[in-house]
Amino acid sequence: MPQPVILLHGLMMRSPALWLMARRLRRRGYEPLLFDYPTLWRNPGEAMERLALRLYPFEKQKVHVVAHSLGGLIALETINRYQGLPPGRVVCLGTPLAGSSAARGLAEKGFGLLNGKSGALLRGGLSQLPHNRQVGVIAGAHSMGLGRYFGTFDGVNDGTVAVWETRLPGLGDHLVLPTSHSGMVFSGLVAELTANFLDVGVFRP
Repeated sequence: MPQPVILLHGLMMRSPALWLMARRLRRRGYEPLLFDYPTLWRNPGEAMERLALRLYPFEKQKVHVVAHSLGGLIALETINRYQGLPPGRVVCLGTPLAGSSAARGLAEKGFGLLNGKSGALLRGGLSQLPHNRQVGVIAGAHSMGLGRYFGTFDGVNDGTVAVWETRLPGLGDHLVLPTSHSGMVFSGLVAELTANFLDVGVFRP
């Protein structure tokens, strides 16, 4: 029986952006389930509650999560907040775990509304990763995106998120690829490496 994988999109996106990723994961033997949520006009806590309710019915069955950008913050904070969720691995794609300088730059320049009600989460990131959960991150190194006009990046970045912003202590694996922030959800290589992590807990076995 294929293991389910819940896919979460990022800021200013909706679930169709992950159709290609879902198709590729299905070819690797997984059962992708798209999770759609409003990123601008609703509180991220509501998305976390809905995600927890989506996960609980699986009980002790393993269910993985693959999340892009803001979606990774939503997924990991859901696991931090809610007890008794089913086991499974998490892959974050370009997620600013340590907070986003681009989001902070938008707020400082008076464009904070573009972060929606997830602004505080994006600016601050996570305090810690969930315990007893394997988390892998793929970061981009191709600087192409609007974020570079608002954030002051220190080092390699994907045009929206700096590589250092994608790191927190306790990661199971971390990989940097020559891809842009939005481009990673359409990348065949990213999909293959993601499936590898879901399989065995590392991107390149």
